[in-house]
Amino acid sequence: MSQNNVIIFDTTLRDGEQSPGASMTRDEKLRIARQLEKMRVDVIEAGFAIASQGDFEAVKAIADTIQDSTVCSLSRALDADIDRAGEALANANSGRIHTFIATSPIHMKYKLQMQPDQVVENAVRAVKRARNLVADVEFSLEDASRSELDFMCRIIEAVIDAGAGTINIPDTVGYAVPQEFGHTLGQLLNRIPNADKAIFSVHCHNDLGLAVANSLAAVAAGARQVECTVNGLGERAGNASLEEIVMALRTRKDVMGLETRIDTTQIVPASRLVSSITGFPVQPNKAIVGANAFAHESGIHQDGVLKHRETYEIMTAESVGWNTNRMVLGKLSGRNAFRTRMEELGTTFTSDAELNDAFARFKDLADKKSEIFDDDLVALVSDARASSGYEKFRLSSLQVTSQTGEIPMAQLVLSVAGAEQKAQSPGSGPVDAAFKAIESIAQTGANLLLYSVNAITSGTDSQGEVTVRLEKGGRIVNGLGADTDIITASVKAYIHALNLLDANLQKAHPQV
Repeated sequence: MSQNNVIIFDTTLRDGEQSPGASMTRDEKLRIARQLEKMRVDVIEAGFAIASQGDFEAVKAIADTIQDSTVCSLSRALDADIDRAGEALANANSGRIHTFIATSPIHMKYKLQMQPDQVVENAVRAVKRARNLVADVEFSLEDASRSELDFMCRIIEAVIDAGAGTINIPDTVGYAVPQEFGHTLGQLLNRIPNADKAIFSVHCHNDLGLAVANSLAAVAAGARQVECTVNGLGERAGNASLEEIVMALRTRKDVMGLETRIDTTQIVPASRLVSSITGFPVQPNKAIVGANAFAHESGIHQDGVLKHRETYEIMTAESVGWNTNRMVLGKLSGRNAFRTRMEELGTTFTSDAELNDAFARFKDLADKKSEIFDDDLVALVSDARASSGYEKFRLSSLQVTSQTGEIPMAQLVLSVAGAEQKAQSPGSGPVDAAFKAIESIAQTGANLLLYSVNAITSGTDSQGEVTVRLEKGGRIVNGLGADTDIITASVKAYIHALNLLDANLQKAHPQV
């Protein structure tokens, strides 16, 4: 590998999924993995194989499918974790086991309850075991930014000798600042005798809003892999944002002198797909992928851009994929054209029945909207798949009345395990009334944590994409719904969330 190349290690499917409510199904993970491969991501961390049967199956499915990217599974420095990861990666064209152990004094004392010698011994044993299963092993020092430099040098030298080809220095709690973090990377590279036998990596969290800055400081100091997520998705304040890392390296190549192999035109499609599947909307002013990232309101800015684009734009919208949001299909388009375009967008239908259902929804949408864009198609399929799984609750009919000076009222019929039940309820608004009517039948007692509406495209006939986040008994789920009628979309999302709760699909948190 060229010393001028930075490896992009995407952990959207593993660390990104640790955001409360962001759990994904196996098929959803596979859709995102295909898009990441299309974007030419170097390493895809597909999950934590031992965390649950669902995670194992997702890692295996991705390892069995992806050809152009390395597929990685996380594991603690435990024999059972490593063996499970190896099993999931058995058929990978290029597989990696990523094993880790905590190295900070506070973690070793209170979490691991181990002495430093024991930690080194466990780390070496884990790397050797993983190395017997795959040729590519990564080792992470959990909580590295609060670890002692001398101890880090000791354990890194030992695991490189044991066969680790990548050494990851994570800022696990988002504690570092750029100057300090870059200095630490430089010290490690200079002090460890066998540092030249491994690639050094960083994995930064965004608790202080410094994840991207810390990552770039580490790269400037000699790190050649960055672990990041699409849209900066991740637990707490999230991770370093893939799109910001990639475009910073590309735009400021004059300073950094580095490059990646990422196809940047696939950044916006990847962002939209991850947002649609997880239900986490992208804020309008988000760098690179936000709706306003290339919008100019100031008259001075508009005038400058019209005269010479580079006066106020340091990159083009097209370079990151914004030009993909174009009309591609209409009401006269056929089934084959629909299927072909969906495959181009990373969606493959598993059966004729699934294709027929999605195509019927497309035709319904075409009757409502004069223009259908790629984003409409992605939302349409996400909505179709949200309603195609386990369905104890299904909407049969909905009527909502809302009038100035009058209390809004919702009347609906729900099919509950095949039996229809009717309900009506007033509310402070039409959505509130509809939710209360649903709950009067379902009686789940779930807490509504989030209600979010996102316009998928511009125009008054745009589809609204709604996310409803519910919590019950410590479980958090995201329900998704899309429709040109925002009340209908909201009801779809609430019912989807109720079905997820009722299915009670348990997913072990990777850190439990």
